[in-house]
Amino acid sequence: MYSRQPIAEELTAPSPSSEPVQANPHLRWHPLRGEWVAYASHRQGRTFMPPAEYNPLAPTTNPEFPTELPQGDYDVAVFENRFPSLTPLANSPPHCLVETLPANGSCEVIVFTQDPQASLGSLSLEHLELLLQVWGDRTQILGSVPQIQYVLPFENKGVEVGVTLHHPHGQIYAYPFIPPVPARMLELQQQFYQEQGRGLLEDLIQKEIADQQRIIYQDQYAIAFIPVCARYPYEVWLAPIQAVSSFNELSLEQRQSLAKALKIVTLKYDGLWDRPFPYLMAWFQAPTDGQAHPESHLHAQFYPPYRTEKKLKFLAGTELAAGMFVNDALPEEKAKELQAVAIKLEEPVQV
Repeated sequence: MYSRQPIAEELTAPSPSSEPVQANPHLRWHPLRGEWVAYASHRQGRTFMPPAEYNPLAPTTNPEFPTELPQGDYDVAVFENRFPSLTPLANSPPHCLVETLPANGSCEVIVFTQDPQASLGSLSLEHLELLLQVWGDRTQILGSVPQIQYVLPFENKGVEVGVTLHHPHGQIYAYPFIPPVPARMLELQQQFYQEQGRGLLEDLIQKEIADQQRIIYQDQYAIAFIPVCARYPYEVWLAPIQAVSSFNELSLEQRQSLAKALKIVTLKYDGLWDRPFPYLMAWFQAPTDGQAHPESHLHAQFYPPYRTEKKLKFLAGTELAAGMFVNDALPEEKAKELQAVAIKLEEPVQV
């Protein structure tokens, strides 16, 4: 449990379930893609959709999450996923035609607030600053395990993107390898840094600032923008302007500005069509391999599943099979729509 106020000594976090986690996932090597695939057959019995009729005051019946959060004065709770795709206890992978390994890692659930009707956009700036610190603390704790190479915090918001619980929450995956997407990002960032002596994303951010077409929010320390190369309509990137490699390297000013940018982006999403806006938010940072990564640039990417005509956008053959995305809208058009959404913060700010 994490809080902006001292947590009472008598406050304890109960186990989500009296039953032990029965999970032994494993990894299999995909020879044509050059990447690991996790197999977690124990997840077949998990709840995969939230209740059709949602009562925010009723305890959840989803077995992945606790039946009720601990009572007390705190802001954020973190606990182990009941149906993990990765676990430090994984062992004895089966023999296959391809190489196999135990799926040694960690899957945590992070509940952003005790208020079941809240969202990131409704939380105070101080609460969001704490959340950024929690992501950093979990990265440090999980990344200190020798076998963990990468920590990825993310949020699936809305049934449209597969959320299993209405309560505002995200997850934190700790991998025993660097996953393919961050690995490719890291490769390109390293190459650019070696050739140019500066960060690739930092360079792109400066070009976006100079162009001034797609910026959703900017202050001295942080920026949110629809990238010129956006693959999704309303895709937004959020980052400190000056590169830091991970959450724990953020200065106080950077963390405060990122919290403000995070609130502004999520409020604008919800205000776009006056409804809770579904998205996947993922935070990319440096690997936890014990090496310095000056080329890495902490940032979040938001992937909302909407087309221009406000119909759901699902990945098609060219995206899933070929890996080439087709965006039905120009980033400049979508940026103008988000820029035009009026929002209110706890304090006046120019957006």
